[in-house]
Amino acid sequence: MADLAVMLVKVVAAFGALLLLAAYMTWAERRVFALVQVRYGPNRVGPAGLLQPIADGIKLMFKESVIPAQADKLIFVLAPLVSLVPAMAAFAVIPFGSSVTLFGRQVDLIVADVNVGVLYIFALSGIGVYGIVLGAWASNSKYPLLGGLRSAAQLISYELSLGMSLLGVVLIAGSLSLKDIVAAQAHYPFILLQPLGFLLFLVCMLAETNRSPFDLPEAESELTGGFHTEYSSMHFAMYFLAEYCSMITLSAVAATFFLGGWRGPLLPPVVWFLVKVVAFMFFFMWVRATTPRLRYDQLMGFGWKVLLPLAILNVVATAGVMAFLG
Repeated sequence: MADLAVMLVKVVAAFGALLLLAAYMTWAERRVFALVQVRYGPNRVGPAGLLQPIADGIKLMFKESVIPAQADKLIFVLAPLVSLVPAMAAFAVIPFGSSVTLFGRQVDLIVADVNVGVLYIFALSGIGVYGIVLGAWASNSKYPLLGGLRSAAQLISYELSLGMSLLGVVLIAGSLSLKDIVAAQAHYPFILLQPLGFLLFLVCMLAETNRSPFDLPEAESELTGGFHTEYSSMHFAMYFLAEYCSMITLSAVAATFFLGGWRGPLLPPVVWFLVKVVAFMFFFMWVRATTPRLRYDQLMGFGWKVLLPLAILNVVATAGVMAFLG
C-alpha cells in the first residue's frame, strides 16, 4: 500500500507540474515574442497577464466543438489524445531530482526507473505523430491531409538524426537508463565531450516538435492551419498541449543527456533541473521569434544531406575514440 501511495504521489506531482508548465509556457512564449518584437504581450488578465492561460483554458472548455460533416468522427475525436498521451508519458522515465524522504522511505525523483529509458522515449515520440496523421486524415479536408503527410515525412527524416545524436552519450555512459546517464556526469557534463551531438540534437528537437523554422505541417501561410485546421475547442487544446508537453520532454532530455540533468551546485536538484528545462524552452521561443520558415524541399534536404551524415560521423568518431581508449 505504501508503494502504491508513493507511486501515486510521484505521478500526480510529475504530470501535474508538466501540465502546469505547459500551460504557462504559452504565456511565456507570448511575452518573449512581445519582447523580441517590441510590443506588449498578455498584460490584462491578472498581474502581468499571469492568469491568461487559465482564461484561455476556460474559454476553450466552453467553446463549441465543431466536427466536419464528412469527417470520421471517432478517429477525429480520439486523434488528439493519441498525440497528447505519449507526449506526457515520455516524461515518466526522466529523473528530475536526486531523492527525498516520503512516507518514511527514500524515494527517487523519477516516476519509473526503466533500464531502457532511451528506447522508451524514442518509442513514444514516434507514436505521437500518429495522432497528427490520423487527425489530418479523419478531417476529410485537403489542407489537414497535406499537413499530416508533411509531419510523417518530417518525422522519418529527423527521427534518425535525433536518435543518433544521443548515441554518443549512450556509448560514453554505457547505459540506456537515464539515471545512469545523469550519474555518469558527476564530474562534468557530456556537452563537453559531445558538442556536435548537442548541436545536432538542438536542431532535430525543433523539427521533432514541428517548431519554427520546421513548422511545415501547420504552415498557416500555405495550409491555413495544417493538420489541425478543422479542430476547435478542447480537441484543438489537446493538440496544443501535446506540442508543449513534447517541447518540455525534449528539453528535459537535452538537459539530462548533455547538461548533467538535475546536477548543479548550491541550488536544490529540482531547481537546477527546472532552470535547465526552462532555458531550453526559451531557446524554442527565441528561434521561433527570430527565424523564417524553411521551404519544404530545404527542410527535407537539410535533414538527409546535412544532419544525418553529421550524426553518423559523430557516432563513428565517438565509437572510435572509445575503442582506442578502452
